[in-house]
Amino acid sequence: MASPPDTSKTMKLERYNSYIRRVNSTKLLNASSKLLFRATLLIALVLILFFTLNYPPLSDGAGGATTHGHFHQHQNFLSSAFYGGGVGGAAWEKQVRHSSTPRRPNGFSVLVTGAAGFVGSHCSLALKKRGDGVLGLDNFNDYYDPSLKRARQALLSKHQIFVVDGDLNDGPLLSKLFDVVPFTHVLHLAAQAGVRYAMQNPQSYIRSNIAGFVNLLEVCKSANPQPAIVWASSSSVYGLNTDNPFSELHRTDQPASLYAATKKAGEEIAHTYNHIYGLSLTGLRFFTVYGPWGRPDMAYFFFTKDILHGKPIDVYKTQDDKEVARDFTYIDDVVKGCLGALDTAEKSTGSGGKKKAPAQLRIYNLGNTSPVPVGKLVGILESLLNTKAKRHVIRMPRNGDVPYTHANVSLANRDFGYKPTTDLSTGLRKFVKWYVSYYGIQTRVKKESSDRPEESA
Repeated sequence: MASPPDTSKTMKLERYNSYIRRVNSTKLLNASSKLLFRATLLIALVLILFFTLNYPPLSDGAGGATTHGHFHQHQNFLSSAFYGGGVGGAAWEKQVRHSSTPRRPNGFSVLVTGAAGFVGSHCSLALKKRGDGVLGLDNFNDYYDPSLKRARQALLSKHQIFVVDGDLNDGPLLSKLFDVVPFTHVLHLAAQAGVRYAMQNPQSYIRSNIAGFVNLLEVCKSANPQPAIVWASSSSVYGLNTDNPFSELHRTDQPASLYAATKKAGEEIAHTYNHIYGLSLTGLRFFTVYGPWGRPDMAYFFFTKDILHGKPIDVYKTQDDKEVARDFTYIDDVVKGCLGALDTAEKSTGSGGKKKAPAQLRIYNLGNTSPVPVGKLVGILESLLNTKAKRHVIRMPRNGDVPYTHANVSLANRDFGYKPTTDLSTGLRKFVKWYVSYYGIQTRVKKESSDRPEESA
């Protein structure tokens, strides 16, 4: 009778194979865990960087501007680390170059600072429309609703204008932009605006209007070629001047607000960089610019909002009971002035940061030449909105505002044909039409068949 087969060796082999499988599974699990941990850590770091760059930290402070200041110091450090090493990214550089490339013969390549702002967005569209290359720069701060700035950015994007999200005080970022693009011109419109806000947050004016301007000029002086620069000063520099209409020859050494003082400082700084480094610089003193896509902190804008919501509005009179008046200037007229200044700007004369010859230095008023009492502005809005305003007439507080502005624009007319053509009633009608459309308001606003659809006003 045959003996049964010996199965001990087979069982031992199976047990060994089972052991090997368990060991391999453990090793695979450990390796997978380490890979998953590293991937999770990398994703977390990327998300932290993204949110740090794009969203300010929450603050329990009394104002958003202070938070904004700390946020941008942190943001500047991070963006400097990113751009300063020359690693802007191939896709990013392609966008920058494409947006900056002119489409017409002898067209300009213009860096527009404050491009998502009111005047900046309009000028960017006008330059692009005529075939110039335009690259925007904006820090999208929260002085007023950033969503309005983002909406302007979206409009610019539709027209192939790229807006870099960055700050004037980020030197490495500015240097990177000039390394990528040989700008022929800079239209410098970025600034901390507003007369009254300077009493709440004075440091923001120094940081933007003085430090930011100097930082831009430092980069421009070293650029090759040096660009010609047109920049926004303000009618506020006339301060306590009582001679009318305001002329570029009038004194501007009595500013009535910190905002005005920083703009006057900018004019003196421009003189210095022109004298030492040969930068071509043209300053434009804007007079109360208004129109579609405007700034919510301006009287015509918040008057419209408050009238529609049935809220009272403060209408100022002077300390001696006279009406406050402003030389309201429609945005399209100001854009023509900005483009005229760019078209007549001569080349800078420096090279390698050294002046080779005398360079152009100019200053111009851009106003409407027809001051209108604020009370009349309210009356026009009442008519357009078909709503009676709840006026609260009070004496003007001593907050830096001046009682009267009136521009003499003969110099700008002589040098580049500046001639404003839009009266206040026409301009406000276009603004109100945009306002009710943008905010989706159903009102009894007057409609006129002559009004044409306007994308950017």
